[in-house]
Amino acid sequence: MSFLYRHGSFSQTRFRFGLRTGLVLGVIALGIAGCSTTPTAPPEPPAPPVTPTLPPGFPPQDLVGNWGLAAYHREEDRTRTESAAAGQCRQPYVITAGPTGGIMMHLADQSTPTELRVKGAPGGKNFIGPADDPPGSQQDREVVQFDGRILILRWMDPEVQGRYGTMVYVRCAPEGKKKPARRAAKPAAKPKPKPKAQ
Repeated sequence: MSFLYRHGSFSQTRFRFGLRTGLVLGVIALGIAGCSTTPTAPPEPPAPPVTPTLPPGFPPQDLVGNWGLAAYHREEDRTRTESAAAGQCRQPYVITAGPTGGIMMHLADQSTPTELRVKGAPGGKNFIGPADDPPGSQQDREVVQFDGRILILRWMDPEVQGRYGTMVYVRCAPEGKKKPARRAAKPAAKPKPKPKAQ
């Protein structure tokens, strides 16, 4: 009887030990299963391809000069804005040549001009912006139109474009060309008196 009691006690001890071991192994198995089903972070999307810089469609020297400047937000205002820009030549926006071959213009929200580059891009597009950035970067402006007399630029940054609008530059007439002065009309010569008949 004492043997059975001891044997039964031994069995209960083995059962408890087995139960504990089984629980521990079960928890470990669940932990391992949880680790294997943890979602992995999606791979980062590839960086967008960099637009190659091509020779521009016109030399930067063509932009040097005095320009009347105005802007529009709606395409239907474009023609009216060109006329308004032409009227700004009394206080022109001046584009000068930069020290290293670029042009001096203002970037958005800057009070002093910066040397910028005219950058060509595939598809015949042209951009004006910092030399180190590829064409079409955030600080660039796209050349919508340039025919030597009118320059139209659109900001690439949507927030800046929303504030400033599409810029219209109209070339001012060269300085120093004065209209010829009108000469006063000479008074008509008085007719000579007729000699008296003798």
